[in-house]
Amino acid sequence: MSHTVTAFPDARVDPLAVIAPGAVIGAGVEVGPFCRIGPHVVLEENVVLHSHVVIEGDTRIGAGTSVHPFTVLGGPPQHLRYQGERTQLEIGAGCDIREQVSVHRGTAHGGGVTRIGAGVMLMAQTHVGHDCILGDHVILAGNATLAGHVSIGDHAIIGGVSGIHQFVRIGARAFVGGCAAVPMDIIPFASAFGNHARLRGLNIVGLKRAGFSRETIQSMRGAYHALFLAEGQPFRARIDMVAARYADCPEVGAIIAFLRADANRPILPAARHLPEVD
Repeated sequence: MSHTVTAFPDARVDPLAVIAPGAVIGAGVEVGPFCRIGPHVVLEENVVLHSHVVIEGDTRIGAGTSVHPFTVLGGPPQHLRYQGERTQLEIGAGCDIREQVSVHRGTAHGGGVTRIGAGVMLMAQTHVGHDCILGDHVILAGNATLAGHVSIGDHAIIGGVSGIHQFVRIGARAFVGGCAAVPMDIIPFASAFGNHARLRGLNIVGLKRAGFSRETIQSMRGAYHALFLAEGQPFRARIDMVAARYADCPEVGAIIAFLRADANRPILPAARHLPEVD
């Protein structure tokens, strides 16, 4: 291990910060007062640690990411099997990590890494557990919590004070409402609300904001109804039918691929007697 801090000359480190020998501080990095940075931490260029930030373990923070006070990144996983193995946390470029966030590194038996994509926003007091994988541009609203091994696709939004059960997969551009408890997988592009959560249709607002065409949304709605609201066929038969019927719609194809990727995972069902939420 290196016995000195590697820091570019234009990095600005407050004299009240504590940086362990071996840390790497990139060009243009700002480290505010009372931050503590461990010996295996890498801060890429233009990272900003505002103050009172703790970064531990084998942790890499991507370029241009901003970290606000009283956040702890790269802490040891909350898992009884963890015995101090050297595991990792990787955070992508351009993330906004707000006050009192905690993100734990991975476990040796769970892949060894917790990974957060680029452009992610973690609002105040959110928690990302060990071995979670978050795609790009994911948003976790205040006090949302992810148990270990959760996987979230690009552009998904997790509402405030929601809780996601371990090993749950949440597809790209899905929306989880505030205070939801999510014990099962959520397909891409869907909306889920409630405790325990149920599907309430597609994330229509998000799809329109993202510029999806009317024709594409109509195809996705047809696929959703055929998969989750139709009766008389086993679910796997409905998957095959929808795959054939909407073979020319890549977005429906993404839903089918999600369902087939882990056929043994429980999929969050629809709330049949409640109106869809647009």
